[in-house]
Amino acid sequence: MAESHEKGAFQADIPANAVEEALRSVERISHGEEAAAGQPAGAGEPGVELTPEVEGAPAGDPAALAARVQLLEAQLELSQSKARETLERLKDEHERLLRAAADLENFKKRAARERDEVQKFGSERLLKDLLPALDGLDRALAAAADEDPLAKGVRMVRATLEQALAKHGVKGFSAMGAPFDPALHEALMQVPTADAAPGTVVLEHARGFTLNDRLVRPAMVGVAVAPPPAAAPPADGDAGPE
Repeated sequence: MAESHEKGAFQADIPANAVEEALRSVERISHGEEAAAGQPAGAGEPGVELTPEVEGAPAGDPAALAARVQLLEAQLELSQSKARETLERLKDEHERLLRAAADLENFKKRAARERDEVQKFGSERLLKDLLPALDGLDRALAAAADEDPLAKGVRMVRATLEQALAKHGVKGFSAMGAPFDPALHEALMQVPTADAAPGTVVLEHARGFTLNDRLVRPAMVGVAVAPPPAAAPPADGDAGPE
């Protein structure tokens, strides 16, 4: 081996066949890379099977995107259908609760009215049973003389009884001299008379009574009517049978 005497340089004797072999190796390597660059990616390697899954599909796959859109549309339609059903159920339930609340309010009002009716008119049957006793006292006083001491006692008993009944809303009324009113009076008879206008109450068989301003018993009366015309006097020439 011959060495150069210049500093930083060296020289060696390389066999010619070695250089040629190195050049061929470089050419083979270069040709191999070019061939590898011309093949599709993954060629020569074990194949990878692509599963057409929607979730994991590549972003650029139109079929996968269409399937994805169709799935989302179906889910949206299902959600909207269930939402409509839920809304209808809520609406029906709301209306049912409104009707129940209205029924409850009506029931409360009806119960309050019935309670008031019982408080105001619950003693009506008892009052009707007592009225004949009051009628008897009225007839006894009508038949007795004003100076009769027994009549005074009966008058006091009647006044006491009427005061007790008044505390419970009972009031008696007389129809004598008043125009006949079918809402308050019950006509028992007609009384022909010229002393009162027709339709006037001229006879009273029993007084009327109210309980908390509601009529319990009408006054039983006789009503005046016009008397029948008087018979015409006989003519002068008409002599009776001799």
